[in-house]
Amino acid sequence: MTDFTNKNILVMGGSRGIGEAIVKRFAKDGGDVTFTYAHSSDRAEQLAAETDSKAMQSDSAERDGVIETVKQLGALDVIVVNAGVLEMGDPLELDPDAIDRMIDINVRAPYHAFVEAGRQMNENGRMIVIGSTNADRMPFPGGAAYALSKSAMKGMVQGLARDFGERSITVNAIQPGPVDTEMNPADGPMKDMMHGFMAIKRHARADEIAGMAAYLAGEEAGIVTGASHTIDGGFGA
Repeated sequence: MTDFTNKNILVMGGSRGIGEAIVKRFAKDGGDVTFTYAHSSDRAEQLAAETDSKAMQSDSAERDGVIETVKQLGALDVIVVNAGVLEMGDPLELDPDAIDRMIDINVRAPYHAFVEAGRQMNENGRMIVIGSTNADRMPFPGGAAYALSKSAMKGMVQGLARDFGERSITVNAIQPGPVDTEMNPADGPMKDMMHGFMAIKRHARADEIAGMAAYLAGEEAGIVTGASHTIDGGFGA
């Protein structure tokens, strides 16, 4: 178990799926957790009550809102950016506005959140972004824009790791493969195709991703930075 007692922690996109599991893990390990949500206020408030955490509404597509949310929380010890969207399909037919919104949420929001957090973050702080194994492998058509948005995170964490390294702030990405969430259920229509690419032929559990986040945010990972950590059952092997 990791110990986040007295740690000021922000999880952006924490009301469901992987984000919810991360909130639960960090709260269980003693952290003072705040998480953001976009729409599901009832669900967010229920999670906040269950975990003794705080819920804040914030739209990750709005740059100024993202910056203000991070600024309000002062000196963070840990920030995890999980908020993300998925747009897939024929690139000749996809709505350009939807693609730009995905880039706003998946790329611009993590960058601006980390930069703002870096202004006040305590030494030995932790920055973690939830990416995707599709940053390294896109084995089927229709995923170019999504892969673009996730591969951008690799360069971001490498660069910011250099920028914040003198303060012993680590910056890392987690790259999950298929995870059993509402967005990608383990019994969904694409499961057979996805499992066909994998060495371990099952979806990950959200708490397994949260476990990796807890490790990267803990004391043992103080020298781990500028890296993308794949947890995908061999999807990209």
